Amino acid sequence: MRNGEAFAVNINNLVAGDVYRITEQVNQTTKTYGRLKHRKPTDYRDVPLPARVRETIEWYADKHGTVDGYLLRHPMDPTRPFLAYYLQNQWQRIKRAGEVEVPDGMVIYSLRHFFASNCLTNGIPITDVAEWMGHKSLDITFKIYRHLMPGSIGKAAKILDVGLAA
Repeated sequence: MRNGEAFAVNINNLVAGDVYRITEQVNQTTKTYGRLKHRKPTDYRDVPLPARVRETIEWYADKHGTVDGYLLRHPMDPTRPFLAYYLQNQWQRIKRAGEVEVPDGMVIYSLRHFFASNCLTNGIPITDVAEWMGHKSLDITFKIYRHLMPGSIGKAAKILDVGLAA
């Protein structure tokens, strides 16, 4: 998910045991819920939902409640969406306090790259990853992540060697 999409996580978008439906994002300019980037207002995309993430969403909703299904809300006014700088402030506080080890240069957006990198290095087709990432075109995904895809050049050479030996 993009950060703005994560700020709009909604318990009602758990559409299957392992699928989350991204339907909107918090627009950081207007500070309201809005359509997804590069999409029409009614568009959505379904993404993989690991069991651990689903359990955490459900736990959080049970412990803290929701407003219209939204997990994260403005801390001063729960009728308003959660804004990026609240999470950024918490991230910086956690880093400074040394509560968890956060590698230098790692930002929250790094988790998005972690997802894509793991998918591609484990053989998930780039077309699926591009769709899940919400990229406007496959070219964007390819330009960013091509270096992470399993060694297709070496594999192709071996396949050709077998074919030529026949």
